[in-house]
Amino acid sequence: MIALEHITKAYYYRGDPKYIARDVSIVFPTESRIGLMGRNGAGKSTLLSIIAGSINPDSGRVKVTGTISWPIGLQGCIHPELTGAQNVKFIARVYGVDTEELIDFVADFAELGMNFNEPVRNYSSGMRARLNFGMSMGIRFDTYLLDEFSAVGDAGFKKKSQMVFDDRMSKAGVLMVTHSERLMRSLCTAGAVLENGRLTYYDDVNDAIEQHARNTLGDDYKRSKEFMDE
Repeated sequence: MIALEHITKAYYYRGDPKYIARDVSIVFPTESRIGLMGRNGAGKSTLLSIIAGSINPDSGRVKVTGTISWPIGLQGCIHPELTGAQNVKFIARVYGVDTEELIDFVADFAELGMNFNEPVRNYSSGMRARLNFGMSMGIRFDTYLLDEFSAVGDAGFKKKSQMVFDDRMSKAGVLMVTHSERLMRSLCTAGAVLENGRLTYYDDVNDAIEQHARNTLGDDYKRSKEFMDE
């Protein structure tokens, strides 16, 4: 379970606040699969970081039962000056898992070869993504935070990633930032929409998708909806 209790977070530009969250209180049930939608710049990634504990809210608190991942995306928590192996060791210590087991898993999964012992600053974006995904899937969490994650690599690697991902998701909850209606419908059991610092939860994924469309398309959505209903 993830519970947000009166969370407020704002950034200021020339003295004016830009609210990421404005007194948000909401509970995400245990083992639910929730797609988080919102227009670009709404603060979805920041909200995920607040839930993960890497960014502090201005007020309020987050309560979590069970273990929760860091926000998993293309870059994640990788330190560029460390080698791939050193990044894995650091994460293992932070989360209290067996270091050698995690190193073995990531080395085999990420398929980085000799680059595993080279500084991450020399990696391509795809190599970083494989390292980050390998680290996140190598640790079993009760809830995974996904920040616009997409599979990378060739067809074989994508297939392997999907198999591991499906296994982890079958036994855990997910809070996933996405703009994809396809992923919302295929992976999520509920939805949430962030708009102007307000977070609204929807038991029906389709209701979340429709509200997001209203927010982003405005009158264009109304006209298209009227046309489809005729």
